Amino acid sequence: MPNTKISSADYTDFSSKDYADTAAAQSSTIYKSSYDWDAAGSTSETSFQNTNWEVQHGAYLAVSEFAGMIDRKAQYVVGKGYKINKLFKGKQKDILDRIRGNGLDTFNMIMYNAVRVYTLGGDFFAEQIRNKRGELRNLKPLNPSTVKVLGNKQGIVTGYLVYPQGELAGKPVPFKPEEMFHLAYNRMADQIHGQSVTDKLAPIIRMRREAMKDIQVVFHRYVKPLWIFAVDTDDTSEITAFKGKIDKTIEKAENLVIPKGTVDKFTSLSIPQFSTLDPLPWLNLLQGELLKAEGCPGIVMGSGQTKESESKMLYLGWQQVIEFNQMFLQEQIKAQLGIDIKFEFPANIAPELSQDTKKDGKLNKTTEAMDK
Repeated sequence: MPNTKISSADYTDFSSKDYADTAAAQSSTIYKSSYDWDAAGSTSETSFQNTNWEVQHGAYLAVSEFAGMIDRKAQYVVGKGYKINKLFKGKQKDILDRIRGNGLDTFNMIMYNAVRVYTLGGDFFAEQIRNKRGELRNLKPLNPSTVKVLGNKQGIVTGYLVYPQGELAGKPVPFKPEEMFHLAYNRMADQIHGQSVTDKLAPIIRMRREAMKDIQVVFHRYVKPLWIFAVDTDDTSEITAFKGKIDKTIEKAENLVIPKGTVDKFTSLSIPQFSTLDPLPWLNLLQGELLKAEGCPGIVMGSGQTKESESKMLYLGWQQVIEFNQMFLQEQIKAQLGIDIKFEFPANIAPELSQDTKKDGKLNKTTEAMDK
C-alpha cells in the first residue's frame, strides 16, 4: 500500500484549456463595494480633471445595456438633425456645413459624440477653431481626460489646460474660456464640471457584470461538469501525468482507458437544472436600474413587455428627458458658439396621447348615456 497523504490531493489545470475567460478567472471589480459610499467632498473647486475617463469608457464597452442606453439617448437628442433660425439661416448654415471635427465628422455627428461623452463622463470638450475675423471654422473634439478645467475662488471658469498625449506629450496647452466648447452636464451646486452617469451607476454595473459571469459558470457546468478522481498513489510525477491525460481527454472529448486498480473511484460534480436561483428576475432588475438612470424605458431599447397605454406614458416620460437635453445643447451652442439652432425630436407622441384622451372622453360619455 502506498503511503497516501491528504496533502497529495491536487487540482487540474482545465481552466487554461478553454475556460480562462469565465468568472472563475476574472475580476469583476469596477469600483469598491457596491454597498459602501464615501462623502463626495466639497463642490467648491479651483481645478478639475477627469482622471476616471478610462474606467467610465471601459464600463461603456463592457455592459451592452449601458452602452445601448447612452447611444439611444444621443440618437434621440440629435434626432432628425438641426434646424437654424430663419433670420440667420444662410450664414450660420454655411458655418456648420464647413465643420469637420477631426476630418471625418459633421456637425450632427459631433453633437451625437458630445451627448454620449457628457453622459458617460460628465463633460464634453471641443476646441473652437476660428479665423482672424473670429468666425467659427471648426470644432475639434478632445479626450476629456486630457483637459483640466481652471476656476477662481468664486467658482468662475477662467481657462483650460490641455495635456498632449503620446509622442506629443509635453507641457499643457492653455486655452481661454472662449476658445473651448465645454458641455458640463448635470452640474451640482458650484462645480466647474459636469456629473458622470457612470459614477452613479457603478454599483449596478458591478453587480450586473458579477451576475453575468456567475450565470456563465452555471451554464458552463451544465455542459462540462467537474470531476474528482481518487487515485491509488501519492507520487507527484504520476499524479501530474494523470492530470495531463484527464485534461486532454476532456479537451478532445475522447475516451480514457485507465489500468485496473489505479483509480479507486471518480465523481462528477455538475450543477443540476433548477438547483440555483432563477437569474432572469435579478438581471431584469439590474437592467431596469441601468436604463432608469437616464429615464430610458425598455420599449425604447426594444425590450420589455408592457401594455400599449403604459408604453405610451413611459415614452412620454422619455421624451421629457430628451427635450431637456436638447434644450441644454441648444442653449450652450447659442451661448458659446453664437449659433441659434433647434434639434428636432424624432417621434413626438404627445399628439397621439391627446387624441386618445379625446376618444376616452367620448367613450365615457356614451357609456354614461347608455347607463341612464
